[in-house]
Amino acid sequence: MDCAVEESDIRRALDKVEGIRSMNFQLGARTVAIQASEDALTAAVAAIRNAGYEPTPVKGAGDAAVGGKDDEVEHGASVMRLGAALVLAIGAEGFHFLSSDTPALKYAGLVVAVVAIWLSGVETYTKGIKALVRGRLNINALMSVAVTGAFFIGQWPEAAMVMALYAIAELIEARAADRARNAIKGLVALAPEEADVLQPDKSWKALPSKSVPLEAIVRIRPGERVPLDGLITEGRSAVNQAPVTGESLPVDRTVGDPVYAGTINETGELQFRVTAAASNTTLARIIHAVEEAQGTRAPTQRFVDRFAAIYTPAVFAFALAVAVLSPWLFGFAWVDAIYKALVLLVVACPCALVISTPVTVVSALASAARRGILIKGGTYLEEARNLKALALDKTGTITEGKPKLVGWRSLRGGDDEGPIGRIGMSLAARSDHPVSKAIAQGLALPTSDVSSFTALPGRGTEGAIGGRKYALGNLRLVQERGLLSAELEAELKTHEEQGRTVTLLADEEGVLAIFAVADTIKESSKQAVAELKALGVVPIMLTGDNAATAKTIAAQAGIDQVLGNLLPEDKLAQIEGLRKRHGMTGMTGDGINDAPALAKSDIGFAMGGMGTDIAMEAADVVVMNDDLRRIPETIRLSRKTHTVLMQNISLALGIKAVFMVLAVFGTATMWMAVFADMGATLLVVANGLRLMKVKTEA
Repeated sequence: MDCAVEESDIRRALDKVEGIRSMNFQLGARTVAIQASEDALTAAVAAIRNAGYEPTPVKGAGDAAVGGKDDEVEHGASVMRLGAALVLAIGAEGFHFLSSDTPALKYAGLVVAVVAIWLSGVETYTKGIKALVRGRLNINALMSVAVTGAFFIGQWPEAAMVMALYAIAELIEARAADRARNAIKGLVALAPEEADVLQPDKSWKALPSKSVPLEAIVRIRPGERVPLDGLITEGRSAVNQAPVTGESLPVDRTVGDPVYAGTINETGELQFRVTAAASNTTLARIIHAVEEAQGTRAPTQRFVDRFAAIYTPAVFAFALAVAVLSPWLFGFAWVDAIYKALVLLVVACPCALVISTPVTVVSALASAARRGILIKGGTYLEEARNLKALALDKTGTITEGKPKLVGWRSLRGGDDEGPIGRIGMSLAARSDHPVSKAIAQGLALPTSDVSSFTALPGRGTEGAIGGRKYALGNLRLVQERGLLSAELEAELKTHEEQGRTVTLLADEEGVLAIFAVADTIKESSKQAVAELKALGVVPIMLTGDNAATAKTIAAQAGIDQVLGNLLPEDKLAQIEGLRKRHGMTGMTGDGINDAPALAKSDIGFAMGGMGTDIAMEAADVVVMNDDLRRIPETIRLSRKTHTVLMQNISLALGIKAVFMVLAVFGTATMWMAVFADMGATLLVVANGLRLMKVKTEA
C-alpha cells in the first residue's frame, strides 16, 4: 500500500466484506488494522488479494513503520532488477534502430523488449489487470493499457522504455515519500532499547526497556538518553528535553522532577522511579498520536482523492475519443491517433496529484512534533490557518500555574528585617499550603525551631519561636485578632488590585511583615499574544479567577478582552459567543475545567507539560512544553502548509495540462510523458518535504 490510490482500492475491496467492525488505515506505516470476526477476517484477506495486493501480518503499526534490514534488502533487489530492465530497454531501442533491413535484429529486439517489460512491469500488470476486471481505472490499469497498446502498434522499444522508466519513477517516488512517512522513525529511535535497573541485591542490571516494571529504579549516566518516563529519586542534572518538548535549552532537574523517555541527561548521574511502561511513555504517546494523525485525511487530501477518482476515468474517455475521433476530425492516421491516445493515458497518471497532499501533510506533522507541537490530524493542521479568535485560560496557560513570592516587607524596618524574615520562613516551612510553600521557597532563609505548631483552617498557621507566639495567615486571621489598621488595609487593597495574594506575619501585639504571593506570567506569554495579534487572531482571556486578578494578568500579557469568575459551563458558552462574533475560534487550557471548552472549540490547544490527561484528550493540538508561542507557530505552519499544498496541486495539474496539449497537437512521446509524470511527482514530493525543515518562528 504505497499511496492513497492503493489505499482507496483496498478500502473499496473491504467495504464489500460483511462482518468488519472497523478499519484503521495507517498509510504512513503501510498497514491496515481490521476488527472483525474470524470468518470476516479471512474474507477480508481474500478481498485484499483479489484487489491485487498481498497482505502480510505484522505485530503492529509501529513495527511496520520502523522497517529494518528486510526493507533495505528488498530495495536493493528492486534497484538491480529495474537497472537490468532499463539496460534491456535501451538495448531494445538499439536493436530497433539497427533492424530496418535485418529481420533477425528486429526479432531479437522484440524479445529484449518483452524481457524488459517483464522485469519492470509484472507487478504493474498484475494490479492493472485486476483493476480492469473490477472496472477500476487506476494508474496500474492506465499503464497496462498504454504499454500493451504501444507494443501491438509496433512501438515495442518505446513500450519497454516506458515501463522501465515508470517502474523506476515509482521506486524513486516511494523512497522519497518514505522520508516523510518514516519521519516517525526518528522519534522511535530516541528511546534506548535497554535500561540500567536496580536489582533487589542493590546491583545494577541492563534490561530491555519494554520489560522494566513500574516503580523500578533506573540509573542514567551523563550523556545517556532517558529510556522511560519517571520521577527523579536521586541526583541533579541538566536535561535536554528538545526531542520531546521542543525546548531549545536544557532544563535543570532534581529530586521530584519528571524525566521523559528520549530526552538526554547532560551533566550529572540521575536515578529515577519508573512511572510509565515503555508502551505508555510520553514519547510513545506522541508517536502513536502522529501515526494516528497520518491516518486521517486532511480536507485538501479528501478533495484531491475525489478529484482523482473523476479525473482518471475522464482522461481515459478523452484518450479513447482521441483514438476514435481524431482521424475523422483532424485527418490523423489511425496508428498516430492510437499512439496519441496512449501518450494521453501515460500523461493521465494521477500519482503526482494524489501524493502531493499526504507527503506535504505528513512532513508538516513531523516537523511540528519535533518542535513539541502534537497535532492530532491533518484537518487541524489545515484549519489552524483560519483561526480568527483564541480563548486563553489564565492559570497554567498564560501564567506559570504555581504561586511565587513576588515581594515582602517588614513593617518594623531597621535591623529587624532579617530576624522577622527568618520567623516567617520557619512557620511557612512547616506548612504544606501552596502559598506557604511559595513563601518558604522565595525566602530561602535558615529556619528556627517551632513549638506548639498549629494549623488554623481557612486562616493560616501559628507556633511558638523562642518562647513567643507568632501567626502566619490571611486577612481574616488578622481581622479576627483586631490587628488590622486603616493604613495596612489600604496597602493590602493595592496588592489585591495587582492580582496578588497577601499573607501576614503577626505576633500578639501587631502585624510584623507582609508577604505578597502571585501566580506570575510566563516570560513567553507576552510575546505569544503579540504574535497572535500580528497574525490577525484576537486573544481573549477566560478564567475562573476574580476579575481584578484577571485584568492585571491580562494587561501584563497584552490581552485587551478578559472575562473572570467563569465556571466550566460559562467558558463553554463563551466559546459559542466568540465564534458568532469573530468566526473560527480556538481554546487554550490545561485543566479539567477547560476540557469542555477545548472540546467545543474549533481547535483546542492543551498545555501538555502541566496539563491534565482529560484536557490533553479533549484537545486537538497538544503543546508539550507549555510555551504559548507554539500556538502562533502552529498557525504559521498551517499557512505555510496550505501554500505548499496549493503549489503542489498547481504543479501537478499544470504539467499534465501542458503535456496533454502536446500529446494531441504536438510531438510528445510516451517516454517524454513518463519523464514529465516522474518529474512532476518528484517536484511535489521535494516541495512537500521542505516543510520538515521550514522555520516557523516569528
